[in-house]
Amino acid sequence: MEDYLIVDGYNIMNGWPELAALQEQSLEHARDKLVEIMGNFQALRGNRVVVVFDAHLVKGSAGSREHVGGVEVIFSREGETADSVIERLVGQLPPEAVVSVATSDWAEQRVVMGKGALRLSARELYRMVQLVTAEAKENAGKRGRERRPLDMHLTERMRETLEHWRRGK
Repeated sequence: MEDYLIVDGYNIMNGWPELAALQEQSLEHARDKLVEIMGNFQALRGNRVVVVFDAHLVKGSAGSREHVGGVEVIFSREGETADSVIERLVGQLPPEAVVSVATSDWAEQRVVMGKGALRLSARELYRMVQLVTAEAKENAGKRGRERRPLDMHLTERMRETLEHWRRGK
């Protein structure tokens, strides 16, 4: 069974202080940063992440769907909101899948919960990302301290062969 996390892109960007500040300087950089963060989160958690952005006010937008760093990034088409894309995705995913939707939009939370998805607010997702990242750093530090030299993994015969090669004999 696969876990899915569907992220309401602009809603989350507005709910995270550093992305909201970055958004004021460059919307594109803020979007890229969110996708990067979610890519790292996906790699650490093992679930599939889909980030959906509104493009319904962009004249002539046909919408797009691409993969960036393992994350599926969807831009809605002209006249279609991110909410409607999210609702459609929730309905299309396999019924046995665990689906979470990250948005602080209360109306959207109610709709996706009615379709069987779990909901996360921007704050809850932010905290979850922080916890998973901190845990990964802690575990990486432990693994670093527990490392053993390569020769500890070699048999005696392999050590002798390598020593023989090193001495050029």
